[in-house]
Amino acid sequence: MSESINIHFLGAAGTVTGSKFLIESSDKNILIDCGLFQGIKKIRQLNWSHLPIHLSDIDLVVLTHGHLDHSGFLPNLVKMGYKGPIWATSPTIDITKIILEDSAKIQEEDAEKANKEHFSKHHPAKPLYTLRHVEKTLPLFEAKDEGIWVQVSDHIRLRFQYNGHILGAAYLELDLLGKRFVFSGDVGRPSDPLLREPKKPEKAHILFLESTYGDRLHPDKSTLDEMQKVILETYDNKGTIIIPSFAVERAQLLLYMLWQLRVQNKIPESIPIILDSPMGANVLDLFQKHTSWHKLSSAECSEMCNQVRVTKSFKETWEIIDDPQSKIIIAGSGMVTGGRVLTYLEQYIDRPETTVLLAGYQAEGTRGRHLLDGLKEIKFYGKYFPVKARIEYLEGLSGHADQSELLKWVSDISESPENVYLVHGEPQALDMLRLKIKDRYGWNVHIPDLFEVDTVTIG
Repeated sequence: MSESINIHFLGAAGTVTGSKFLIESSDKNILIDCGLFQGIKKIRQLNWSHLPIHLSDIDLVVLTHGHLDHSGFLPNLVKMGYKGPIWATSPTIDITKIILEDSAKIQEEDAEKANKEHFSKHHPAKPLYTLRHVEKTLPLFEAKDEGIWVQVSDHIRLRFQYNGHILGAAYLELDLLGKRFVFSGDVGRPSDPLLREPKKPEKAHILFLESTYGDRLHPDKSTLDEMQKVILETYDNKGTIIIPSFAVERAQLLLYMLWQLRVQNKIPESIPIILDSPMGANVLDLFQKHTSWHKLSSAECSEMCNQVRVTKSFKETWEIIDDPQSKIIIAGSGMVTGGRVLTYLEQYIDRPETTVLLAGYQAEGTRGRHLLDGLKEIKFYGKYFPVKARIEYLEGLSGHADQSELLKWVSDISESPENVYLVHGEPQALDMLRLKIKDRYGWNVHIPDLFEVDTVTIG
């Protein structure tokens, strides 16, 4: 007797962000990831819409990892009425808690600022969700071990497999009525300085593969040497280096690299290194807590942390701004969409001696992408600011596998998948990876549209 499984592509289809995939079966309905849309306004506005499904139909939510575009919609889901369990690895739960609380706080602060300064067309401006909604979400989390099968029901089991990328990240194997569904989440890099090499799937009847860097290869040149060059040139010009950073893994990797440059006497000890990201500081603590998930020892974590000044208050942010000496500032957010980095850019972006060092993927429509594309002014806080600072990009610092690494990640799959869905990518990246997979493996590859519903027949 055959059965139909419906796959709802509720996010990260035709775009990078907003990851949500609903697997609908007669047994259980499972939502894989529950992320926020980020980037251009048209995409961000989707966060305010109800999902084109009945929330009562969702039995379980499972997270691949804690990044905002994979977890950030959860409080809104709960706000809409979801009361079921949320499964994730233990580090992912800890990271998601930090990220959701920070997200809610920023939304509340942004709404308050917009109302006070009247630069929003909404009267009053409101946050998508608040800290109160996050508080209702956190008790729903249940930690699951990596590498161990967990029974969802009589006919469904699930396993989290180590995937690099960030602390706690996993790809998911879902055995459903005899078919294996594999969700890549975000695939890490095999040579990450902090994280171990990702595991590779050996079987996948239905494969969901991220494609963020599906159209490019990361450069072979030394990222450490690039960083040193930018720092020394800016220091010689008596300027400040501002590094917009994702608080999870990227901030810690940046601190690790800066620590290495200091240990090797490649940058002056007189340059202060400042982490102005409360969330990034909290994640540093998690590296001490979850040592089995990364390469550093406790001693190395401590030594690295001793090299950095972590700000404790917004008052300190202004003290740092008022200090005229050259400095290195790491502040969120990584795509310059909000956070403390905007306060620094407000003061420094129009100074030619300033360097803004972009250190990760910049989604279409974000301020980070605008800077990368060479725009001469950017808008935030309701105003336009001229861009006179030097803009640099550390491409090799990405936590995402590039095209060749993605092709290698799927190379151990013993039999051709029945379906391969390419997700988490912009149109060019999706199409180029589709062609590479088809040419190398001959697999059936499909690029789903947002809100598409596909059906897989089992039996």
